[in-house]
Amino acid sequence: MPRVREAGDSTLIVEFGDRVDLDVNARVLATAARLRAAAWPGVRDVVPTCRSVAVAFDPLRTGVADITDAIRRYADGPVAVGASRTVEVPVEYGGAAGPDLEEVAAGSRLSPAEVIARHASQPYRVFMLGFLPGFAYLGPVDPSIHAPRRSSPRRRVPPGSVAIAGGQTGIYPQASPGGWQIVGRTTLRPFVASRTPAALLLPGDTVRFVPAVPGSLGAFDAVWAEVPSGEAPGEAAGETPSGEPLQARSPARGLTVLNAGLMTTVQDGGRWGHQHEGVPVSGAMDLEALRQANAAIGHPRAAAALEATLSGLELRMDHAGAVAIAGADLGATLDGRPVPLHERTSWDAGALLRLTGRVRGARAYIAFDGAIDVAPSLGSRATDMTSGLGGRRLRAGDRLALGPPVVGSIRRRPAQVSPVPSGGARVRVLPGPHDEWFSPDALALLQRTRFELTPESNRMGYRLHGPQPVPRDPREMISDATCAGGLQVPPSGQPILLMADRQVTGGYPIIATVITADLPMAGQLAPGDWIEFELCTRVDAIRALEEQERAYGAAQ
Repeated sequence: MPRVREAGDSTLIVEFGDRVDLDVNARVLATAARLRAAAWPGVRDVVPTCRSVAVAFDPLRTGVADITDAIRRYADGPVAVGASRTVEVPVEYGGAAGPDLEEVAAGSRLSPAEVIARHASQPYRVFMLGFLPGFAYLGPVDPSIHAPRRSSPRRRVPPGSVAIAGGQTGIYPQASPGGWQIVGRTTLRPFVASRTPAALLLPGDTVRFVPAVPGSLGAFDAVWAEVPSGEAPGEAAGETPSGEPLQARSPARGLTVLNAGLMTTVQDGGRWGHQHEGVPVSGAMDLEALRQANAAIGHPRAAAALEATLSGLELRMDHAGAVAIAGADLGATLDGRPVPLHERTSWDAGALLRLTGRVRGARAYIAFDGAIDVAPSLGSRATDMTSGLGGRRLRAGDRLALGPPVVGSIRRRPAQVSPVPSGGARVRVLPGPHDEWFSPDALALLQRTRFELTPESNRMGYRLHGPQPVPRDPREMISDATCAGGLQVPPSGQPILLMADRQVTGGYPIIATVITADLPMAGQLAPGDWIEFELCTRVDAIRALEEQERAYGAAQ
């Protein structure tokens, strides 16, 4: 029977083996397909990896025992589920398209032509997707051409690059940093958000690489620069293809960005249901503050709002309307008058909304009396700057459209609003899911250490630094599914707290996971702040979530 691990209070990871194996992966994919088809109430995502299935769920709608029973029932079914597709990928090998081919050949004691022949001579299974949207982990690679990752990863790997790392090969769907050995390049697009499905390759598919005559695929940079309408270009994810300011689609109701501040993006409840295509969830870093702002203005809890970070944002309201702000106190003023948090505040046309500076917290959520009218991408308006989904960070000169004003009753603030941290926070965690990688001493050290958020922290994750590294097993782990709040421990022993824009899969073991109720508090931290961790039980975690829900139920 598969082994079920708890990753925090809202994710289960079901392991079918301890190795990358075609038979193990077949069971993984079959079980994941049955779980997804069952549309289990409360399940948000089903994510297959090389050897496991991750199930993300709402712990207030379904329980661990029910999901575990379903998983074990589905795992006993037939392995074959549906027919696998075969996708042929034309590749120009070597030269500028494959700058590492010579090095791979030298390491394998083969000629470049022999490496090409062996790479293209066999079919590959899509084991899983992760790292970037549409990035498929393919294998197994012929053992004679296994190649180690580069000792120093490239800062930029061109989109369409075909690369090898160990016994796996893959195609980079967009320009990004990367440490795999590049042996060729293709013009086939692994990921197009407007396509259904968005990912060209899906788990279980078969891939064949077809060598192309040099020059026959065209000029790669020119081909990849031809970005389909509405898609983020691979060169600079998150930028509009023309680089021009965003323009409101409805000139009657909108707002103009005079100063975008440190970082301001459109965020909502997140992009669930696409992690099996390698797509991060994204969404607001502080989902409770987003909910509070929407409640005050009269919107659904996960409706899109602006997420403003720290300071500097300045907006001109081009029509009369209303606003509600929640989360961090960033010194909001409307025409010079302070704006109270968690309340609906009206303005006249031409009014100026400013965030003058950080008082408490790091991220404020600004909801308007009309939904932010930006085009959804894969069902969400959330901005994921890594992949370019949902748009980009705002810039001076942008104009955002707002929908019609909300009509009806306005929700007040919850009966109780959790305090926003000032300078640091102590959050509760559940141990695991990768317990065997850590000793009890490591968990004890985690609980008595005050970590600092380093300048490298961002929406993908907080890089933490403590006075002592957290000890862990030095082996290399097979990449597994990640979850929000997971505390990865790389070989350095300095943890990484995974946040909203985290990658779908990761190769570092997770020692503990922040509970869902405390993630909003973590989302209000900034580089230089401190964070501490305290172990709790699942009962504590669910009780904390229930208390948050009761606070909204008591609101008038």
